[in-house]
Amino acid sequence: MPKKEKRVDIGGQAVMEGVMMKAPDAIAIAVRRPDGEIVLKRDAYVNPASRHKWMGWPIVRGVVNMVNMLVMGMSSLDASTKMLGVLEEEPSRFEKWLSAKLGKSIDKVVMGVAIVLAVALSVLLFIMIPSFVGSLLNRAVSSLLVVNLVSGLVRIAILILYIGLTGLLPDIRRTYQYHGAEHKTVYCHEAGLPLTPENARRFSCLHPRCGTSFLLLVMIISILLGAISDQLLHLIFGVEQLSFLARFARSILLLPVVAGVSYEVLKGLAHSDAPLVRALRWPGLMLQHLTTREPDDRQLEVAIASMNAALHGLPAENPAAEAAAQPAEKPAAEAAAQPEGAGAR
Repeated sequence: MPKKEKRVDIGGQAVMEGVMMKAPDAIAIAVRRPDGEIVLKRDAYVNPASRHKWMGWPIVRGVVNMVNMLVMGMSSLDASTKMLGVLEEEPSRFEKWLSAKLGKSIDKVVMGVAIVLAVALSVLLFIMIPSFVGSLLNRAVSSLLVVNLVSGLVRIAILILYIGLTGLLPDIRRTYQYHGAEHKTVYCHEAGLPLTPENARRFSCLHPRCGTSFLLLVMIISILLGAISDQLLHLIFGVEQLSFLARFARSILLLPVVAGVSYEVLKGLAHSDAPLVRALRWPGLMLQHLTTREPDDRQLEVAIASMNAALHGLPAENPAAEAAAQPAEKPAAEAAAQPEGAGAR
């Protein structure tokens, strides 16, 4: 009897008119251009933990994963925009001047600015505003536990409102369809089925290891750890109230711990189907109703092409040297002809 192939973890995300898939040793992006052709890009990936063992330690690996998600996500979005070939234009004089002054390519400058802005917006929405609400409430309510709970609920409400409002935009709705295509393809891969639109279509758009579930888990864990830190401050130092700056500083300091613990919890919840585990997964899955949409077969073809490229390399029609410019011919047929995938998300 042939030995069953060992499966590897596969993750991904939706990008502009496409999907990024990450295998243990490669990252692949597939997008569908306006003319209908699928374009592929594949880059080698090295897990930071393979270079620095301490980055693979429990909790620490969650922090590393959070940073990776941010950088990799922004980089993939930027790459997908270029692969579409609809925004190619000559850099402006200012962009050329800025690139010359900083000694870096304009792409890296823009990417750096985008990451800074994304972090700043996240800090404003999910740390500063809840901290401000908590400091105001603390003037009327003496219980730090109640104040922390309300601040956490405000944070969750902002997350849901933000996702819901962005989902009203047509371009974002299409991105959410590709998000659903990514999940269906990962499920198909996990089931060991041939990667075809017909097989992927039967699966759910909701996946327990989705980044959306991770975000919600971060919010919930932050409430729990915030409550613990508040009680410690009260018991050790007799603190009854926290100012806005104190709450803001505490949230920033706890963020790495929150991210690390959330990662470990999400990882544990994803590998069990016990009734209690399913109940704990349920809120994150429900939130994914806002960040995923049912994809069509053409979008599933793109997700499948991305996964095949991540796992097995670029097809012969799309050499690595021209990965960002050459379309992959008959991507659906190629995906169906690939051997069964070897991974799980």
